Amino acid sequence: MADTRNADLTFGATDYLVYVAPANTVAPTAFADPGTGWVNLGWIATDGGTLKVDEESKDIEAAGSLEPIRTLMTKSTKTVQATFLEGLNPYVRALYDNVSVDALEPTTDVATYALPDKPADLRYAFIFDTIDGSKRIRLYAPNGKITDRGDEKPQTDDVMSVDMTMKFFKGAGNSAAVTRTLKYGGVDVSDFFPAP
Repeated sequence: MADTRNADLTFGATDYLVYVAPANTVAPTAFADPGTGWVNLGWIATDGGTLKVDEESKDIEAAGSLEPIRTLMTKSTKTVQATFLEGLNPYVRALYDNVSVDALEPTTDVATYALPDKPADLRYAFIFDTIDGSKRIRLYAPNGKITDRGDEKPQTDDVMSVDMTMKFFKGAGNSAAVTRTLKYGGVDVSDFFPAP
């Protein structure tokens, strides 16, 4: 087999952008600005976002075999955790506080709203754009919600960050929970796909 190592295929994120829109908003054309309906959630901490895929399976045991005769995949959960630095961004606050963003519209520079006693099942579409020069990675999730919130800690020596984990579910029409799009940025990857 040919040596296909190529340093140009390494990826070091120089920027990380997160967008939100109403649930099942159609994904924009790959790597185009999301446009109408999508809102940027502002600056993200330098560690970017963490995609986690948690899979569970069940082994089927049977008499006459010391090893499982079959393994069933029972669950595959996909989440992204990110730390948002704009603690007063209305969409970041709405996601963290689990309220409609409309509740944060100010009247004479002030917005007052109740934190819900019972969590609402507010769903959104998300885009996560990771950029390394001309190379790009985009994750699109049509149906997600915040399932974990970090502690809120206003402090004097740093900005008040907002840490959230978004969990993704299948979208309208049973579409994939998460779709990944890659842009190689002009790097030749033809050696990975030899002609038959």
